[in-house]
Amino acid sequence: MNMIELKQVSRRYGAVQALAPLDFSVKQGEFVTLLGPSGSGKTTLLNVIAGMVNPSSGQIFVRGVDITKAPPSARGLGMVFQNYALMPHMTVFDNIAFPLRVRKMPKDEIARKVKDVLDMVRLPDIAQRKPKELSGGQQQRVSLARCIVYNPALILLDEPLGALDKKLREQMQLEIRRLHAELGITMLNVTHDQDEALSMSDRIVLMNEGRVEQIATPDELYRSPRTAFAASFIGTANLISGTVEHHAGERALVSTSLGMLRAAATACTASRGESVTLLVRPESVRMGPASDSPTGDGADGLRHAGTLEDSIMLGSVVRHHVRLTGGMQMVVQQQDSRRRPAPERGAPVLLDWAPEDCQMILQD
Repeated sequence: MNMIELKQVSRRYGAVQALAPLDFSVKQGEFVTLLGPSGSGKTTLLNVIAGMVNPSSGQIFVRGVDITKAPPSARGLGMVFQNYALMPHMTVFDNIAFPLRVRKMPKDEIARKVKDVLDMVRLPDIAQRKPKELSGGQQQRVSLARCIVYNPALILLDEPLGALDKKLREQMQLEIRRLHAELGITMLNVTHDQDEALSMSDRIVLMNEGRVEQIATPDELYRSPRTAFAASFIGTANLISGTVEHHAGERALVSTSLGMLRAAATACTASRGESVTLLVRPESVRMGPASDSPTGDGADGLRHAGTLEDSIMLGSVVRHHVRLTGGMQMVVQQQDSRRRPAPERGAPVLLDWAPEDCQMILQD
């Protein structure tokens, strides 16, 4: 069953098309993330679903009921904000109890529900504290608890982790995933953080300039992006422009500035003479020292000569920036190992990759 279904929903502000007509649905119990850069339309879409902004066209359904014209209070939705939106003069108990009191629940039921939800977010002993006495992570948990306590059909998360530091953000990602799994509540999250989207989502709606670029699982979006924008926005991408010379089945031969390259073409139907982009992820590129051996014995029939410009230590991995002989820069990512000698800046190197790790996609 679809929890949310949007049919040709759009939003205009005068001559500006903030949200082009779009269709998509969220299944009951799914965790879906609206991902994209600033100005992509993701927050506008969330506000349209929440009822804070009226759509210029289209219909919005929740559990099959048309709520397009319903006020926010009648939609049965919960919302968690980046700034927590806790009332500073109230205790944690009163903040969480507030939506229950608005619904005129009995006092004993309110007390039980608040206790249960504080146990659920692992904050059982802070009911009488004020928000200013809590850490950022604790305040965000209280904000989640206040939303969960009245059991909404759908929870909308508006950049909920944006105000937290990296380590705390990662902890809260796990916490939200745990709550989602335990409660089975449908969640629709908005973020511009690709790592957050990849780690938390069942599916990602990637948006760009008010349009949906691609809807896919995190694995599909990373490994099989349909456009150059999707490839470059998710993770780090080496993008190589070329022209199709031959395309048969799931394999293609593409003419590029690096020579003739073989590529996987499972999600691209480009024909001979058409311009395409090749995607090679940094972790798929092999880098070795230059030698006297010819540059024609790599996995793709070519080994590409270049110069190491820089190496950046990123904890367990090292990211190398290599300038190829023709001028193109490529990024190589390797697992850090004390047994692997660190190449020196300016050293000549050779790069190669397997054809199946070279993905052909249509140019934007």
